[in-house]
Amino acid sequence: MSNLLEAFEKKQIEKLTGKKRIPTFRPGDTLKVTIRITEGDKSRLQAFEGMCIARKNNSVNSNFTVRKLSHGEGVERVFPLFSPIIEKIEVVRKGDVRRAKLYYLRDRTGKSARIADRDRGDEADQYAIIEEAIPEETKTNEDQQTDVPLEAEAPAEAEAPAEAEAPAEAPAEVNEVVEEDKKNTDESSKS
Repeated sequence: MSNLLEAFEKKQIEKLTGKKRIPTFRPGDTLKVTIRITEGDKSRLQAFEGMCIARKNNSVNSNFTVRKLSHGEGVERVFPLFSPIIEKIEVVRKGDVRRAKLYYLRDRTGKSARIADRDRGDEADQYAIIEEAIPEETKTNEDQQTDVPLEAEAPAEAEAPAEAEAPAEAPAEVNEVVEEDKKNTDESSKS
């Protein structure tokens, strides 16, 4: 039963993350979350920039909490990680913390609420964009009435210019016919 549920959740995660990338981030990192807001028939993008104070990893139900100060008031927002309204997530700064939940920052203001920077280097994305394999297009030849992949045609086109540059020797019979035609045209032009 649980294997079936896990397989279903994994398929849903692949479907939800197929067209966007989710970077690797931890609590203490400063994030810029761009979300799509729909008002009536219009939609716009709005950025919410703040510090990630908590992260819950629970397959499809994963979420993270971002806290920012707005006009002196602390504002927290919980985002589902795989939500379709999230356009993109950017890591602005990486923080150096030793806790999974930074709820103690709620009580602090000013310098005591700061988190030291830490350089973790370039980290791979947690969920990168999945590039789907484009189905191979086929082209029909009218002479043969069979499907030939476009890739098979490309080498034939590449060989054509090489043949044009170095013409092959014509058979002796063709050369004789061409010479006779030249003689006939020369004789007709003289008369």
